[in-house]
Amino acid sequence: MVKQTSAPPSSDDRSRLEATLGVSLDSELFELALTHRSFAFENGGLPHNERLEFLGDSILGQAVTVMLYTEYPSLSEGDLAKRRASLVSTVALAEIARGIGLGEHLRLGRGEELTGGRDKASILADTVEAIIGAVYLGTGPDAARDLVLRLIAPLRADPLRFGVSMDPKTSLQEAAAERGAAAPRYEIAATGPDHNKVFVATVIVGGLVTARGEGTSKKAAEMAAALDAWTRLAATAPGDAVNGSTAGAASDAASATDAAASGD
Repeated sequence: MVKQTSAPPSSDDRSRLEATLGVSLDSELFELALTHRSFAFENGGLPHNERLEFLGDSILGQAVTVMLYTEYPSLSEGDLAKRRASLVSTVALAEIARGIGLGEHLRLGRGEELTGGRDKASILADTVEAIIGAVYLGTGPDAARDLVLRLIAPLRADPLRFGVSMDPKTSLQEAAAERGAAAPRYEIAATGPDHNKVFVATVIVGGLVTARGEGTSKKAAEMAAALDAWTRLAATAPGDAVNGSTAGAASDAASATDAAASGD
């Protein structure tokens, strides 16, 4: 008998999240959207949310593109692209997820539970996209578009502030230099079979912070680690300690691949 490490969402959980999102979801789609691959792997290969995430990513991008094109008629293509990249970034989507309390609803494997998966930016962002995909399938394109616009509404006052996620390694290097630290140092390890490798990057920024990230390529793993480290550093003033991290101790892993990264 397979032992599940996270219970399926209850009807009360579903109702609360539906009320927050302003949508009504089919129970199976709802459960699938919240199921991380770690849970699926630990429970006999159940379906997980990565296909929904793939769908939701496209819907998110289209909805944001149309919104920006309509609302900013004087902006150039390049400026529109920067705003779109910022609004659909992992950091932005994770902030949205935290704002609606999405983490408590996730179905995670034991390993992710133990490493703080309910607050990992990449997992939260991926789940937001999966929910968008589920709404598209369950209630149609108009409902999915409206959901996207509601979710990003709090971010639209400053649409460029999440741009760091597009080049987190450079941003981390700049943050380290501002604090007089040595350049970030990256270490890469790989796990899993050749056909399904997961790369784990550890980035060490002097004695300031150590962070980890996962991805399906070395580049993606390094970007995830850099983004987590930058987020920690950005929350502190130069000279302040970084909460929850010491030199040589890894932070919560930022699992899954940032969509902007590809290749080894």
